Amino acid sequence: MEDKRMGLNRRQFVTTTAGVTAGVLGLNSYAQEATGPIVLGQSCALTGPSAQLGIQFSQGAKLYFNQLNAQGGVGRRQVELRTLDDGYEPDRCVANTQKFLSDDVTALFGYLGTPTSMAALPLLQKAKVPLIAPLTGGAGLRDPKLAQIVFNLRASYADETAMMVKQLVALGLKKIAVFYQNDAYGQSGMDGVTVALQSHGLRPVGAATVERNSTDVTKAVKSLLTLGSDVIVQVGTYGASAAFVRAARQAGYGGQFYNVSFVGTSALSQELGKEAEGVVVSQVVPSPFKTSNPLSREFLAALQKSGEAWPPNYSSLEGYLAARVVGDALKSAAAANRLQRDGLVAALDAMNGQRVAGFPIAFRPQAGKPGFVELSMLTGDGKVRV
Repeated sequence: MEDKRMGLNRRQFVTTTAGVTAGVLGLNSYAQEATGPIVLGQSCALTGPSAQLGIQFSQGAKLYFNQLNAQGGVGRRQVELRTLDDGYEPDRCVANTQKFLSDDVTALFGYLGTPTSMAALPLLQKAKVPLIAPLTGGAGLRDPKLAQIVFNLRASYADETAMMVKQLVALGLKKIAVFYQNDAYGQSGMDGVTVALQSHGLRPVGAATVERNSTDVTKAVKSLLTLGSDVIVQVGTYGASAAFVRAARQAGYGGQFYNVSFVGTSALSQELGKEAEGVVVSQVVPSPFKTSNPLSREFLAALQKSGEAWPPNYSSLEGYLAARVVGDALKSAAAANRLQRDGLVAALDAMNGQRVAGFPIAFRPQAGKPGFVELSMLTGDGKVRV
């Protein structure tokens, strides 16, 4: 059951994460001294309509890094996670990235969102600084030419929407509409649904958009509810998606709602309350509540040992996993006496196809082998069924 309590408030979280040292990355031999901390830069939303995703992901990453640092870090060096708020706005993400690069961080980590990450991408390519585990399934970050720059841990939106469509068609639900965010994130999801339907000889019965960081869904609801769709796939943030579900149901819509993972499961559940009943969300990490899974078991044990008060959720588990992957890569780089940026990249590259705490690592997924995806359903009392 997903606890609805909030952990840190936003101001406390921003203050805390900005100065948090979390130890793992002995990477860069540039401006950082060999005995100094390994610095990771993270630009994500800590305020605004997508704040809970950034807060939760960073909490999970900090949980692992703190644990690693308490054990001595990597190569006797601590990892410092520097988190800057971008409010899920591309321009602010670019400014944060410029600051990180001027500070000569070892790597960038856990950027949140497709439009923000894509805006920062040209800077990364020019500086040749890796971005590890961005919280996005956007197609633009999965270009094979970016293999040594972007290390995607989560499945793509194409993988998520393919899983949705496969299940829906098997259930005989073929009239599928799409509600999506009007930017690169939403377009990736829209494209994924379209391609998945084409493989079954189908196409979306209609589509409507919402602007980024907006919950004004009035036009979208009017547009889609006249189509008689069985299902509306939502590719948005939790605020807009929750607003759409409420408005559509109030207008008499009786179909189902499917959401991609970026919506934020616990955040969507909290926003909808009892109205969350029956809403489906695809997941790119295992359930954080099932101790039968080795990753979840390790995560929950670390959370209990830490004494932290925040509740476990999918986004914090993803953050923990991302940090765990970085930690393993740093240890490998240190063992090879290459605890610098290029050593970290080489170690990450070597991890492709392996498993970390049972989770399959596919930085370079092969055709026909989608990343980890499973479907979950929300209940009206805050639970998640897988």
